[in-house]
Amino acid sequence: MSRAKQKTLAGKTDWDGAPVVAEPAVAYGGAIADDCDSLFPADNIGALDAAFLAATAAKSNNAKKHARTGTFTDNLQLPVHRWFRYSAGFSAKWVESVMLAKKTRRLFDPFAGSGTSLLAADALGIPSDGAESHPFVHRVASAKISWDFDVAELAGAARELKVLAQSLQAVENRTGDPLLGRIYTPQNLDSLERLRVARETLENSAHYSRQTTNLLWLAITSILRACSFAGTAQWQYVLPAKTKSREKEPFAALDEAVDRMIEDRRFCALESWQKKSTVIPHDSRQPFPTNTNSDRVSAGTAPVLYDTVITSPPYPNNYDYADATRIEMTFWKDIAGWSDLQAAVRVRLMRSCSQHAAAERLKLETLLSASRLAPIRGELSAVCERLAKIRLTKGGKKTYHTMVAAYFSDLSDVFCNLRKITTAGADLCF
Repeated sequence: MSRAKQKTLAGKTDWDGAPVVAEPAVAYGGAIADDCDSLFPADNIGALDAAFLAATAAKSNNAKKHARTGTFTDNLQLPVHRWFRYSAGFSAKWVESVMLAKKTRRLFDPFAGSGTSLLAADALGIPSDGAESHPFVHRVASAKISWDFDVAELAGAARELKVLAQSLQAVENRTGDPLLGRIYTPQNLDSLERLRVARETLENSAHYSRQTTNLLWLAITSILRACSFAGTAQWQYVLPAKTKSREKEPFAALDEAVDRMIEDRRFCALESWQKKSTVIPHDSRQPFPTNTNSDRVSAGTAPVLYDTVITSPPYPNNYDYADATRIEMTFWKDIAGWSDLQAAVRVRLMRSCSQHAAAERLKLETLLSASRLAPIRGELSAVCERLAKIRLTKGGKKTYHTMVAAYFSDLSDVFCNLRKITTAGADLCF
C-alpha cells in the first residue's frame, strides 16, 4: 500500500493506540473499532470499506476452500473454530456436509466439546443445541458460539484490559506453582497473571456484557500455551522437559487473538451466519432437560425434538480429557493441581481413561450385569475378561478391563437419553 493511499480517520485510533487507517488491507495490529463496528448486521454492511470486505472474504474463503474434511486440525484454518485448539474436536466441514446431505432441520450434539458442530450449524443457519460436561470445555464452547459480539465493545474492553493489566502495582507471584513455574518465564507469567486479574476486575465491574468478558477469557486462554516455553504433546499434555525455540510475549499474543476474533466476526457477517446455537453444561449420561433450549419454546408446548445428532464422543483409548486442560484450569485457578482433576472434572465425564476407572474402584461383574448392555454383553465380556488377564502381565496393571466396560455402560445411557429427544427416524452420526 502506497503512502498516498493511506488515509487516517480523524480522531480515531485502534484499541492498541495506533491511528486507524481507512485502507482496509492493512493488518490490524490491534483490533480496529470504528463507526462501522456495531453489531454488524449482514444486511447493513455497506458502511464498511469494500476493499476491506474483499480482502477479508478472499482470505477466509481461501482458507475455507482449502480446508479438508478430516480431523480437528483442519478447523485451525476456519474462522471462529480457530479461536481455541481443542484436539478432541473433529472436522466442521464434514459436519456441514452431513447436515446438507441429511437436510437437517434441528441438530443436537451430546458431546459438544469446543463447539465444532454448533458453529457448523450456525454457518448454515440451522438451529442447534449441545451438551458438554467438562466445565472448562463448556466455557470454551459458550464463548465461541458468542461469535455475534459487538465489535466496538470487545475492542474497547480489550484496550481497557491491557491498560489495567499494565497499571497494576503488583500481582501474585506464581513462580512457585509446581506446574506454572516450570513452563513459563517469570516475566511472561507475571504478564499473564496481570491479564487474569485485570479481566476478573472488568467482569466484576459489570461495565461490559458477560459475552464480552467471556470472549476476553477465551482470548487469554488461547494464548497460554503459545506464551510458554514448554513443549506440548500431540494430545495436549504438557511436556515441561521439552522446550520450544521461542515463546510469545503475552500482550502481543493477546493483540493477535483479539484481532482474529474481530476478523472472524466480520467474516461471519459476510457469510450470513445465523446465531441459532446454544450449549448447556450437562452430563449426557443423565436425562436431558425436557426443553434443551427453553427460549425457543413456549410454556405448555411440546419438547424440542431433533432430527439429526452429530457428535464425536470420547473414545476408550485411555486419553485423559481432564488432564489435557490442566494448564488452563490451573492458570484460571479452577484447580490447584493434578489431584483435583478427579473431583473437578473426571466424575462428570464418560469413563474412558484408566485413571477414572481406578479412582472409582469399579467391579467388572457389576458393570457387565447392566440390562442395557444385553445386546453386546457376550462380546464385551470376552474382551474385558481378556484385558483383565493381560493387565496383570504389565508393570502398571492399569484397569483397562473395567474402563472398557464402564465406557460402554455410559454410552448405553447416552443412547437411551437421545431416544427421548429425537424424532422418529432421526439420523445419528458418531
